[in-house]
Amino acid sequence: MSEASERGPGELVVDPGAPETRRSARSFGAAASVYHQARPGYPADAVEWLVGDAKRVLDLGAGTGKLTEALVGLDREVIAVDPVEEMLEELEIAVPGVPRILGTAEDIPIEDASVDAVVAGQAWHWFIPERAIPEIARVLRPGGVLGLVWNSRDTSADWLREAGEIMHERHDASATFESYVQVGRPFGAVEEHTVAWAKRMTRAGFLDLVRSRSYFITASESEQASTLVALETLLLTHPDVAGAEELEVPYLTRCFRTRLG
Repeated sequence: MSEASERGPGELVVDPGAPETRRSARSFGAAASVYHQARPGYPADAVEWLVGDAKRVLDLGAGTGKLTEALVGLDREVIAVDPVEEMLEELEIAVPGVPRILGTAEDIPIEDASVDAVVAGQAWHWFIPERAIPEIARVLRPGGVLGLVWNSRDTSADWLREAGEIMHERHDASATFESYVQVGRPFGAVEEHTVAWAKRMTRAGFLDLVRSRSYFITASESEQASTLVALETLLLTHPDVAGAEELEVPYLTRCFRTRLG
């Protein structure tokens, strides 16, 4: 579920192992195609910083392969693991030939000490840390890297802040990642790197991005309809975007890495 929800920590569910959380995570299977088409990828320089010189990389919670694509573009050997079969089917279309394995962060179906890096894009908040961290350490080679990355819309842009309110985003997604990027032993200190960039998309593309979010997918039909109407009105009337054929959506890619001690 690599891009799992483009959520910020304000949307973190208290218990990632709770049944309702798992149901929400797996809700992406029903929207896997629109998910892949709508979600942004990751800047190459951010991903290169994340994995360093690692050659064999496990993309954990790989989803439809947004992070996988970036890793393959950097000539890394990649294994993709995700618990949702529909997401991995989309990954096969997007990045053919990458080994795809059904599995979770808490039960990774690969051998001990078999990869140089484990990365998770938009997925850490779905993991149960007390079970996932030992599993990740198990599959990493000594000195291997755990890399965590999030794309978040830069809500310093006023129209995006208003859009976030309509989409029930409770916080600036870029503000407080450090509050839960707590890995601990057997890993070392966590390093951080941020890349600012922008993605151009049509109005329809932006609305598809909204349709790919877990909040929207799990909402009632009436809630979905009212959300789309409110966003369409915003895009037509806000002075920063009114009349624009394309939108320039600013992003922050927040990267965190730590090495196995």
